[in-house]
Amino acid sequence: MATPAIHTVPAGGGWANKRAGSDDVLSTHDTKADAVAAGRTQAMEDEAEHIIHEQDGTIGERNSYGSDPTSSAG
Repeated sequence: MATPAIHTVPAGGGWANKRAGSDDVLSTHDTKADAVAAGRTQAMEDEAEHIIHEQDGTIGERNSYGSDPTSSAG
């Protein structure tokens, strides 16, 4: 079973990292850059996807640090 993704999201006047499917905050940061770095580290440790949101809440970037599925097309 895959580890739930880490989301870097705007939170109040700063940024936070949260795990998908949970309201628990993993970490909070004053800047987006700091939050992205911490979220990336956590996603790499968990071998999970890291989803980085923009200030308006839309998804700006996605990075996978887990086992990506391989294509079976052929």
